[in-house]
Amino acid sequence: MKKIKASIVGGAGYTAGELLRILINHPKIKITSVYSTSNAGNPVTKVHEDLLGESDLLFSDSIDQDSDVVFLCLGHGKSRNFLEKNLYSKNTKIIDLSNDFRIKPHHIYQERTFIYGLPELQKEKITNAKNIANPGCFATAIQLALLPLAKKSLLAQDIHINAVTGSTGAGQSLSSTTHFSWRNNNVSFYKEFNHQHEAEISQTIHHLGNNQHRLYFLPMRGNFTRGILAGVYLKTDLSKDEAINLYREYYQDHPFTILSNTPLSVKQVVNTNKCFLEIQKHKDSLLITSVIDNLTKGASGQAVQNMNLLFGFNESEGLHTKPIAF
Repeated sequence: MKKIKASIVGGAGYTAGELLRILINHPKIKITSVYSTSNAGNPVTKVHEDLLGESDLLFSDSIDQDSDVVFLCLGHGKSRNFLEKNLYSKNTKIIDLSNDFRIKPHHIYQERTFIYGLPELQKEKITNAKNIANPGCFATAIQLALLPLAKKSLLAQDIHINAVTGSTGAGQSLSSTTHFSWRNNNVSFYKEFNHQHEAEISQTIHHLGNNQHRLYFLPMRGNFTRGILAGVYLKTDLSKDEAINLYREYYQDHPFTILSNTPLSVKQVVNTNKCFLEIQKHKDSLLITSVIDNLTKGASGQAVQNMNLLFGFNESEGLHTKPIAF
């Protein structure tokens, strides 16, 4: 079978590094260009040292114009600008990992319509799409905790979220709060009740017919590198068993979202495209714990999952990885 030609833009960042790690082992993909103007001509392994012995690719200052799929791993606000300056075939599929095209009406760019790429929400639309707006990491973990309730219009109450993310969620650029001396042995809230991923979450909840809820989201910086643990809780008349059955039914055809009957930890999902959910009931409140790897299911792994759906591959192709549990 002829392999699909893939190009990566913004090739020196964390999400690009994860994409490379997945795609070089994907049986149906050939990487034809890794774009990074600041590293052009250098071996990819000079930046992504974990790929030493796995790849002899070089960074490039140009893009393979005949790529079947292009992954945009650029900073937020930069993907639209990049597309303005670079032309692709009408048959080229674009998967954008920034927030440039996630929120309507900004999902339409020139003649391209970007479909929101959360497979557990709209797998059929993704399968028939040409361009994908990959969800944010917090947005992925939290939406997967809420989708079964939202589908049944059971989100009329206030939704409270307390979630912590690893330092890689802030990207590769250094700042005072990503510096090792600050982050190590430390934890802090940030963007309280004003995180950019709230718009994605609310857009999905409204799309599914839940218009009475209020969202209270407290994101935290953790003193670890990878993973997200989110606690989502709200009042409901559902019993624990009713909630568990609702979630099992919803996710029965989604291979990466799995219910657990024991407490969860981030190490169970790091290095995988999985989301684990645990359901608890405390008096009249339902607590849904959600854990993902922010760089995999929260970014690059989900991008490959979307690519698989776009090209008619098995949804799990190239994504069977083991968690780093210790």
